Amino acid sequence: MKKWNFGIVGAGMIANFHAKAIQSLPNANLAGICSDVPEQTRLVAEKYNCKAFGSNEEMLSSPDIDIVTIATPSGVHMEPAIMAAQYGKHTIVEKPVEITLDRIDQMIAAHKAAGTQLGAVFNFRFNDAVQLLKQTVESGRFGKISHAAVQVPWWRKPEYYAGSWRGTWKMDGGGALMNQSIHMVDMLQYVMGPLASLQAYTATIAHAIEVEDTATAVVQFKNNALGSIYGSTASFPGQLRRIEITGTRGTAVLVENSFTVWEFADQTEEDNAVLTRFRNETTGGASDPSAIPFEPHAKNFAAFIAALDENRPFEIDGTEARKAVEIILAVYQSAKEGKMYTF
Repeated sequence: MKKWNFGIVGAGMIANFHAKAIQSLPNANLAGICSDVPEQTRLVAEKYNCKAFGSNEEMLSSPDIDIVTIATPSGVHMEPAIMAAQYGKHTIVEKPVEITLDRIDQMIAAHKAAGTQLGAVFNFRFNDAVQLLKQTVESGRFGKISHAAVQVPWWRKPEYYAGSWRGTWKMDGGGALMNQSIHMVDMLQYVMGPLASLQAYTATIAHAIEVEDTATAVVQFKNNALGSIYGSTASFPGQLRRIEITGTRGTAVLVENSFTVWEFADQTEEDNAVLTRFRNETTGGASDPSAIPFEPHAKNFAAFIAALDENRPFEIDGTEARKAVEIILAVYQSAKEGKMYTF
């Protein structure tokens, strides 16, 4: 079994989740970390017993690194991702893959030219409950789907944004949607398929930030189903994120990792067992961004390694990860212009 050596670009909070995930995998080794804050880099390197590199270039040029994970602020994912391609390193990027479509396209092009893989972190996809939901939609058991909705009613204290890159257009690319809710925006299109149009509103209600802390959109899918998106960091005390799908023959409600509703016109004993099997709610990141497990990242990284081992494309490549960003940017445009956005 080949063991893949990882390097992490970035030494902030999310780098800890990357490090723990990498170290939990039998075919992965955390070889190094770099960032533009030397002292922080040193501390994280000591914590995880890996090398602290002095610069991105030093780490990316090292023959001891096979795969790079990018854990920098959202608006500076492109530069290290392109540099990684130039040094022949496979790269997996924290969500959002970047904050503009042009920057994402440059990343995709760089890795295509280099023959390296570009992947993204959308770790919620790897939950068994999510896979069951997607398979059930594809099987047609919901009948004609009438509505699909995602909700992220989270809360962030003012201190979360104070003196930070978060909540800025330049580095965060948006607010409650681009940062906190993007997993569920991705989930909506992943499970339901492409959107046809949307009409949106955004507001900044509870925080002194440039971007939205609350957003909502009504959507229509290309399969004619309707839907909605709600994301916020102004919903005290913070509740678990959820996706609800309902149609002419069934309804399912997934709250974080637990189904609270799973009911179909052709109900079976296996369906009845689903509510018992998927009853493992967690607090998630509803009010504390650090209160999330690292295991979903580990599943995401393991799937990326498997694609490399099997010499096949990774399922969440740059093009796939781009879809959620496109939807969020459409929400912003619709809200700004006060009119429907058509895809």
